[in-house]
Amino acid sequence: MTIVVSTDGSALGNPNGPMGWAWADHDRNAGGKPGHAHDDHGYDAGGATNGTNQIGELCAVLEALRAHPGDEPLLIESDSQYAINCSTKWVKGWKRNGWKNSQKKPVKNAAIIKAIDVEIANRPGPVDFKWVKGHAGNAGNELVDELARTYAGDCRSGARDGYLPIEGWKALIASEYADGLDVPPDVQLVLDGKADAESLRDDAHYGNGDAKPSPSTKPSPAKSSGTRSSSAKPSLAERLAEPEGVPDLVFDSHEAPTSPSIPAIVKEHAQTDANAGRTGQSNASATSTNATGTNTPTTNAAGGLRATGTIRITPPPSSSPAFHGDSITISGTISFTATVAADGTMHLDGPVTLHARTA
Repeated sequence: MTIVVSTDGSALGNPNGPMGWAWADHDRNAGGKPGHAHDDHGYDAGGATNGTNQIGELCAVLEALRAHPGDEPLLIESDSQYAINCSTKWVKGWKRNGWKNSQKKPVKNAAIIKAIDVEIANRPGPVDFKWVKGHAGNAGNELVDELARTYAGDCRSGARDGYLPIEGWKALIASEYADGLDVPPDVQLVLDGKADAESLRDDAHYGNGDAKPSPSTKPSPAKSSGTRSSSAKPSLAERLAEPEGVPDLVFDSHEAPTSPSIPAIVKEHAQTDANAGRTGQSNASATSTNATGTNTPTTNAAGGLRATGTIRITPPPSSSPAFHGDSITISGTISFTATVAADGTMHLDGPVTLHARTA
């Protein structure tokens, strides 16, 4: 059976804006099945404070390949002709020409492209690519686009550290976009030759000292591809509870949500994490989230302020693999710091804290 995965990369203010990447399975709850070296969350995402769409697209393809070893055919859907051509066509000529392009200059992002080539060559099962039109209603493409852009925004706000394959860090540092790049300390150790890149990947994807499985070794569903200890990348439930993530909505521990809304999604993944022996939350608590919008505050009769407009929460409920199509009503308060123009308008471009609960 063919495994189908969507990939995407995004840079906010490309080039050299905060960058994100993401992959996501089309088949839900595939973790632990043959060919899937990851948990049942079915996706992963990362990013950095600096980057380009192209680097993000390539990192997404590389991470998708590494998360899906084995004999099963793998189909990667991408809206990037660049990433597809780098992985299939152009790489052949670059290898013949000593990794020089037609202008006899070093190939950009060669570290990631070489790693992709190695993963495809060493994978027992075949790998194919399919181009899909971006922002055209393709469910898989919309999901990975949202995940990548959200992680890029988290890197911009400082809510999360950069998280890339080591080849992605090398490509970024070798590019013209390295100035001001925030490199996490554990990654710097690898770059300085003081730690092993494979050990960094083990920490990032399998946690608790577990070794990375080979294509012939299928990981237990209890092992997480999204956790690591201490300062490493947290589990999905922890990420949902972090600033810039899906808002955690307060509900009574004795109340079970009546529909598969955001609290059910948070609780479901938190319980999965707890069963896997990781840190999880069975009850979500109010926290901060990414909210953007245009509002017009005015003085009301009581001497206070009111605001009208649209607030967009990212990532939306639809970005979760557990999403079942339901919307949710919440109530709460929003805290922010912004400059109000003379006409009463303001632009929210900094961190916004949403304290919310189910209505």
